[in-house]
Amino acid sequence: MAQDFERKLTANVSTADVTTDILHGASDSDDAVVGIRFANTHATDAVTVDCYIRNAGGNYYIVKAAPIPQGGSLELIDGGSKIVMQSGDVLYAKAGTASSVDCIVSYVDAIST
Repeated sequence: MAQDFERKLTANVSTADVTTDILHGASDSDDAVVGIRFANTHATDAVTVDCYIRNAGGNYYIVKAAPIPQGGSLELIDGGSKIVMQSGDVLYAKAGTASSVDCIVSYVDAIST
C-alpha cells in the first residue's frame, strides 16, 4: 500500500493560551510527522516558539521557547527522525510574538502496516 504524504500550512501562529492546532484537528489514526519547520516572518525582531503534542495525559513539549532569529527558520525534525502521533493526539504551536511565525508540518497520514 502506498503511503499518503500530506502537509499542513499555518500562517501567523497564535500567541494566545488557546494555541494554534498545526496538525488537522486531532490525529484520527497513527500518523508519522516527518517535518516541522517554523519561519520567523517578523520584520525586525527574533521570536520564540513552543511546539507540543496534547493528549488526555497533558502537554508533551517537542520544543519550548525556542529562539528563531529575524529572517531565520527552525527545523524541529531532521536526519530521518519522526514523531508518531496516535489517535486523539493534537499537535500545537504557540508563538512568543503575534503575527510573526509561520509553520509547515509534513506527515504521513494513516501509516500502513
